[in-house]
Amino acid sequence: MTTDVLAQGTFDLLHPGHLHYLEESAGFGDRLHVIIARRENVTHKPRPVLPDQQRRDVVAALEVVDDARIGHPDDIFVPVEAIDPDVIVLGHDQHHDAADIRAAVRDRGIDADVRRASARDPRYEGELLSTGAIVDRILAERTD
Repeated sequence: MTTDVLAQGTFDLLHPGHLHYLEESAGFGDRLHVIIARRENVTHKPRPVLPDQQRRDVVAALEVVDDARIGHPDDIFVPVEAIDPDVIVLGHDQHHDAADIRAAVRDRGIDADVRRASARDPRYEGELLSTGAIVDRILAERTD
């Protein structure tokens, strides 16, 4: 039996923190599905800089990812229902509450284990593990 794992996020300006999250998520099963949040649905932090399709294409190109798709415009759980994952892995710093996600998917008839990925510390001086930090450094070093 194949174990399907689901990870989700914005994946704007892909960085080592994203790679850690996706690699760890893939380790929980046989097939890794990734849902990329639509730009217009991101309301809890600055909206992604890059277009939805570009972010999907970059994530899909990663060897560890078996399937990448853009989220639903109105209901974030529509693609979750289509995938019907065995495991949902939340990023270590994602704003979602694991208990709330577990309840929401169970209400939709999905029996998925919900886990939280571990954090990844920088491995060398200056390594950036967040899109916000990357944007801040670009602005600091590339503006007059």
